[in-house]
Amino acid sequence: MYEVIFLIVLGIIWISFASIQDLRKREVDDWLSYSLIIFALGFRFFYCLFEKGEFGFFYQGLIGLGIFFVIGNLLYYGRFFAGGDAKLMISIGAVLPLSYSFYNNLKGFLVFFLIFLFAGAIYGLIWSFVLAFSNYKRFKKEFLRQLKRHDIIIKITLVVAGLIFVYGLFMNKLFLIIGILFFIFEYLFIFAKAVEEVCMVKKIKTSKLTEGDWLYQDVKIGKKLIKSKWDGLDKKEIILLKKYKRYVIVKQGIPFVPVFWISFLVWVYLIFYMGF
Repeated sequence: MYEVIFLIVLGIIWISFASIQDLRKREVDDWLSYSLIIFALGFRFFYCLFEKGEFGFFYQGLIGLGIFFVIGNLLYYGRFFAGGDAKLMISIGAVLPLSYSFYNNLKGFLVFFLIFLFAGAIYGLIWSFVLAFSNYKRFKKEFLRQLKRHDIIIKITLVVAGLIFVYGLFMNKLFLIIGILFFIFEYLFIFAKAVEEVCMVKKIKTSKLTEGDWLYQDVKIGKKLIKSKWDGLDKKEIILLKKYKRYVIVKQGIPFVPVFWISFLVWVYLIFYMGF
């Protein structure tokens, strides 16, 4: 049992440090994710070597790492995650398998991922509403601008949502909910876009740029074009910007790593006290 407790404590400590760093600097150092993998797999290996005499517990850690490597990369290349978030997700895969049974571990992965999706949605909405109300005048102006900009799409969405809703009234009640959600999601998208433009786009000194920062738009320096890309700025691009530009406009995301911390704690509670 102590091997399970060790992995849980290890996960809580590492994810706590990552959350604090993300809240303070809007980034997570790679060494945190890599060291979590090393410590989790290293502990599994030596526990199996000296205590169990067989390596099932270690292999489960490798399987978890592999599964979350796929999940992390899918979320990264699907542009849901930044690089630091993806690496942390991968490293958590080495911690989550607490059973010797692959089937039980697979259920644990699914529970964690569902908790993560739900917590992420709630967390993102709360953070966005806080940002919107703290910049209310600018947000209101941008929200109205986005409404005008997406006027045609909104009208089409209203028609489609209305048809789905009417179908649900007469045929299948499930479509009532789908129609309402279809309508709500369009306005949530516009809300999120307005929050992004008002609260997450900032002009900063190039001296404060760090690797992975996102340019809001392409920057041309002589004949060279530094593109605004999902990977963010690399070291060479930052050096070039510092040399020729004093300020640049960057786009900052919300600090998302606390969602990992919340999800992990809820997952531990459900696993041990709810029997999931």
